[in-house]
Amino acid sequence: MDILALIPQFGGLLYTIVAFIVALSVIVAVHEYGHYIVGRWSGIHAEVFSIGFGPVLFSRRDKRGTRWQVAALPFGGYVKFLGDADAASGKDGAAMQVAAQDPSQLRRTMHGAPLWARTATVAAGPVFNFAMSILVFAAIFMFRGVATDPLTVGELRPLPEASAYDLRAGDEVLAIADLPAPAFDDPAAWSDFIAAIPRERVLDYRVRRDDIETTVSGPYLMPPLVVQVAPRSAAMDIGLKPGDVIQSIAGNTVFAFAQLREAVETSNGAPLALNVWRDGQELEFVLVPRRTDEPAADGGFRNQWRIGIAGGMAFVPATHAAGPVQALTGAVVQTWEIIRGSLSGLWHMVTGAISTCNISGPIGIAETSGAMASQGAQSFVWFIAVLSTAVGLLNLFPIPALDGGHLMFYAYEAVAGKPPSDSALRILMAIGISLILSLMVFAISNDLFC
Repeated sequence: MDILALIPQFGGLLYTIVAFIVALSVIVAVHEYGHYIVGRWSGIHAEVFSIGFGPVLFSRRDKRGTRWQVAALPFGGYVKFLGDADAASGKDGAAMQVAAQDPSQLRRTMHGAPLWARTATVAAGPVFNFAMSILVFAAIFMFRGVATDPLTVGELRPLPEASAYDLRAGDEVLAIADLPAPAFDDPAAWSDFIAAIPRERVLDYRVRRDDIETTVSGPYLMPPLVVQVAPRSAAMDIGLKPGDVIQSIAGNTVFAFAQLREAVETSNGAPLALNVWRDGQELEFVLVPRRTDEPAADGGFRNQWRIGIAGGMAFVPATHAAGPVQALTGAVVQTWEIIRGSLSGLWHMVTGAISTCNISGPIGIAETSGAMASQGAQSFVWFIAVLSTAVGLLNLFPIPALDGGHLMFYAYEAVAGKPPSDSALRILMAIGISLILSLMVFAISNDLFC
């Protein structure tokens, strides 16, 4: 065996592991800090704040008596409050008996605090995850900006025949092939506009240039250009990269992204030969489309053959900075769409409408972390925000040992006037942990065999 040949593979594996640890650690730190800070504000004392499990690598105790630590297994974290027996917030009977002798000390425990304080402390973890996602999305929207209206050419993308076009940066696009360009804030009109553009390699663009209206030649608006490669996709497996332009598929020349999509959708999973233009060179690839469950316009899902690339316009639109209100509004909508899509996907998996292979475990999440990190800092940060929303939502499921399970117990206490018995809690917590471990094993099996 050639050991040197394994070095690139090892480097890629290390990169994936590091990206996964960074992503997970950030999300866990935000989640657990939500528990910690709201608990502190509510008068509940935190004994330990831990990132990771297992042997402690580093720790320090602050002036409030909380030990902050980093442990060797970076696959989660926890806050252990006064009166907790473990990281899952089980009750420490002996500690609670001691605390019960001093009302002020009992008030500082998780299990002796008022119901409102316990509820706020537990709910804060998922809430902080959602808040983090919203702030990250808003920051990205403000940094990246929003497309200027009217549509204006910001930067021409490198294309094989770019020198043959007259379109320039700064041109305001008034119409393409005599079709007036609609506003970006009208998605339906924009979609109809894209569909109505004639499929021709060279099109007439009516533009405003230096305050003068003129007609120039330009490429088909949506060329078979790779703007983004989906993690764990057929395209990523063969090494397609953002900026690649697919010139032919299965021996057929293409100049529109729609032609590429149609060829993939009608392939029935057969291997497809691609001729790809990359930085002036022509490359040959062969890939096999994969069945993919994707959201449909009616709120359900549809199954399609996909190769895992996203396209875009032949030029990067000029942008302007998004204001704080616009950015926050867009961020809230983006976060809600992730929650809605996740719940819809879960429901469709439970009902058998789509495959349970859509559930990814730690291996799949790690691979996605590495893939997104390889596509740039912005893509990686965006992925962290998406994953933070997913973690917040998962923790709200009413499963004992998760935050949602504790909130379910508190709801019972609010209605019944007393908490469930300690024996009932122990049984329910054991069931909850068993369910979580079973789900973890199922997700890992998906990573390995789907």
